[in-house]
Amino acid sequence: MAFPSEKLKHMLVQLGVMSMLGLFTMTSLLAAHEIRPAIADVTLSDDKVELTIRMTAESLIAGIDLEGLQDTNEAPEAEQYDALRALPSSELSSRFQTAWPDISQGFKVLAGDAPIALELVNVEVVDQPNVELPRDTTVTLTGVLPNDGSDVRAGWQAANGPIIVRQAESGDDAYAGYLENGVLSEHLPRTGSATESTVSVFLRYIAVGFDHIIPKGLDHILFVLGLFFLSLRLRPLITQITVFTIAHTITLALASLGYVSVNPAIVEPLIAASIVYVAVENIFTSRITWWRPIVIFAFGLLHGMGFASVLGEFGLAPGRFVAGLIGFNVGVEVGQLTVIALAFLAVGYWFGNKPWYRARISIPASVFIAIIGAYWAVERVFL
Repeated sequence: MAFPSEKLKHMLVQLGVMSMLGLFTMTSLLAAHEIRPAIADVTLSDDKVELTIRMTAESLIAGIDLEGLQDTNEAPEAEQYDALRALPSSELSSRFQTAWPDISQGFKVLAGDAPIALELVNVEVVDQPNVELPRDTTVTLTGVLPNDGSDVRAGWQAANGPIIVRQAESGDDAYAGYLENGVLSEHLPRTGSATESTVSVFLRYIAVGFDHIIPKGLDHILFVLGLFFLSLRLRPLITQITVFTIAHTITLALASLGYVSVNPAIVEPLIAASIVYVAVENIFTSRITWWRPIVIFAFGLLHGMGFASVLGEFGLAPGRFVAGLIGFNVGVEVGQLTVIALAFLAVGYWFGNKPWYRARISIPASVFIAIIGAYWAVERVFL
């Protein structure tokens, strides 16, 4: 039986690594229409419920089933969705009002066990000149409650995607639930407020942070892989990850608290540039230079501001902000360590001790990462 030559084995290994990175990249390039959770603020009185919901209206009008979907490009109605994104704000508002009789069937508000009919009061669409960026639509709904003092639960059907339900005007510790798969909120009293434990918020946001890395954070994944491909030795890897973690934790906290604010149009291209830098440096050195931790710290500050935009979308209640912030950061770290562990199991464990590892795997992978980072940088500035 003939065995493959050493050169052929090297080529097969390289092909495997490039295929893995290519899969990550293609997934990322198709993620321009990532699904965001809607946010519903519920205001209750003795006889009335009012919901103010910030959402992406185009998916509801197009009738896309968002349950389990990561990106609207994967939906059969993707072309219709994109056409709706290109409409002027006033026309999109009119389309939503016309479609409301059908859309309303997916909204669920219960007083006790009794369903509450909702009336569409207002639709406001925010102007967004860049059709590649999500556009917010805020709708106001009202309903009449029965005169029995029963608690209220709110949500919508699974096909509408995730939704965050918050009890408005109820203090810093008011309930704010992240709901998926058609699950309704906790029971919201008409007087006072429902609350959520600190532990529950902490555990929930660990999952949110992890999800922002795997599978949604492809640019962060490539940056971490850039750190990994410098060297398999433990000290350089721990040094880089520790510096990166400290840096993005600082700006994640400061930006989430509103002390630091930088335009995403600046942050996102620089995050792409950070990917290029670490990958290119990998090509020219196999050891950690004295300046690399400093540069990684600076880039970590940028990545932290990128993470903060996610927490901003979730609208954490002030009384649960610290628990959510810490939980989210823990989830991000677990996601990053998972990326490194998977990379090690895929190539480091099997080939890390081979004399050709750097020439055949580390450098080609770094070149590939640098090219993708450069493309993103150009795309985020000019395209």
